[in-house]
Amino acid sequence: MKSFFFPMTQLSVNVNKIATLRNSRGGSIPSVIQISEIILGAGAYGITIHPREDERHITKQDVFEIREFLKSYNENLSKKGIPKKEFNIEGEPSERFLDLVLAARPDQATLVPVKPGEITSDHGFDLKDKTVFQTLKSLVKRFHAVGIRVSLFMETNFEQYALVKELEADRIELYTGPFAYAYERSFEEGLASYKDYETAAQEAHKLGLAVNAGHDLDTNNLQLFAKLPHLAEVSIGHRLVSQSLIVGMETTIKDYLRVLSQGNEA
Repeated sequence: MKSFFFPMTQLSVNVNKIATLRNSRGGSIPSVIQISEIILGAGAYGITIHPREDERHITKQDVFEIREFLKSYNENLSKKGIPKKEFNIEGEPSERFLDLVLAARPDQATLVPVKPGEITSDHGFDLKDKTVFQTLKSLVKRFHAVGIRVSLFMETNFEQYALVKELEADRIELYTGPFAYAYERSFEEGLASYKDYETAAQEAHKLGLAVNAGHDLDTNNLQLFAKLPHLAEVSIGHRLVSQSLIVGMETTIKDYLRVLSQGNEA
């Protein structure tokens, strides 16, 4: 069984909302690249994007501009002996997404189920669906062939994690929407929900799967969720960007990193 050790949960920032704001006016302001540089400079581990087919936020052009930016950024870090920053691309299991990821070559591809007309991702995969399973099996194999790590967007129904392992995916990303909504209602409800995620993370770890998480996490609910065992990475966009509008991006990144670091003190 693989063993994973992460000295601190890594923060990958989803910059979709920056692109949404830019696209609402047209042109190039705010610059996704400029904001990404601020994010990484403040200490974040990586950049996440979810380029949807309708390009309502991240466009195909953005994908390759971010790739080139990160390549240059990491070359400069390498000269200083600093570990590289990662590129994570999320998307639906489709030929469109497969072609895009194989062309962009991110460090990680996060496969997410998508339903027509959804505003945002709101559920994990049902791997008991044989068509879904076979589609994912093909994509995982193709991504691994070129050295791309694969994560699958899943819920806390850990009985399906053996199927994740059978697909040979490297990680799961826990859909944390239910936890975030429970935490907003009360700390007690949030804690009850957290227990489900705790069990799920432990079961994933037993199978040799690393654990990512994302959706509506913020510096309030992360005070609890950052303590999740075996939590390798969180991918956060909407709430982080919303907070940055109030206090500034650099301060926001540092606030998130501070809260995440508390998860390793337990």
